[in-house]
Amino acid sequence: MSRLTQYRYLQLFLVLMTFVGMGFALLYLQGHLGLTPCPLCIFQRIGLMVMGGFALIAALWNPKSKIAKLILWLGSFAGIAWSMGVAARHVWLQHLPPDQVPSCGPGLDYWLEALPMKQVLHEVLAGSGECALVDWTFMGMSIPEQSLIFFGVLIAVHGLILWRIWRPISA
Repeated sequence: MSRLTQYRYLQLFLVLMTFVGMGFALLYLQGHLGLTPCPLCIFQRIGLMVMGGFALIAALWNPKSKIAKLILWLGSFAGIAWSMGVAARHVWLQHLPPDQVPSCGPGLDYWLEALPMKQVLHEVLAGSGECALVDWTFMGMSIPEQSLIFFGVLIAVHGLILWRIWRPISA
């Protein structure tokens, strides 16, 4: 059991979870159900990919230095913390009363072409009516609610990784 909680195996688990999350979103939600992601969903995916990228580097390199491990952990944690924050905002938007939901604006493609990146971030995080729609549920939970739980589990794994960086398993 202690081998499964080693630094490299935990990083590989994060990489696997990135593939699972992205595969579910792309193959099932988009490919099979035909759902198009709203801007907040896209931002959640970006954070998940950032986490997966740092975890992949950490798993392949398997650094021995605590500093290198901490830097990779911080990058990975920043990605998943971003995803969790955006998912929490998304859940909040979905639970607003209908009269308080922001109106739909132009799409993300238009914003990226017409606005500076800082304003695009502001507009996306402000949310729009399309982000408040619940297109699909599983076990009574919307996609952002499920994502929030998924990201919470990955945050917990990051806590275990941080613990392993400070207290490595002795051979």
